[in-house]
Amino acid sequence: MAGLLDRTLRSLATAVFRMVRGRVRDRPGVHAIALTPERRIVLVKLRYAPGWRLPGGGREEREDAEESALRELREEIGMTSHGRVRRAWPHSDELLIVEDVRYRPKTWSWEVERLLEAPIDNLPRNLSPRALRWLSSVSGAL
Repeated sequence: MAGLLDRTLRSLATAVFRMVRGRVRDRPGVHAIALTPERRIVLVKLRYAPGWRLPGGGREEREDAEESALRELREEIGMTSHGRVRRAWPHSDELLIVEDVRYRPKTWSWEVERLLEAPIDNLPRNLSPRALRWLSSVSGAL
């Protein structure tokens, strides 16, 4: 029964995501490389998209990148505290690195199906192409 409910919810979430994505495409997005104190990367598996991904999403109107990334981390992984926040690339707010992330995962989320902590040198094989590109481009800075 739980599997049926999850599959139904996944289908509904995917449909809603596709409808909403078309309306907010012009909004800038922000994602975070959330590093635990043990230097592991926190990844999310969303109900409506394939592969492991970096937490993130769209920015609210007038919301700066850091504020947005921290909000997304609280919403998606249940972040309770963090250390330093920095840009992954000097001239872009699209990807931030958030260090010393501590979190308490929610018991259930309509958006996030699962969380995973992965060592930087042993990422899952089914990482989304975008997450793989981003992590490859900043691997020396982690």
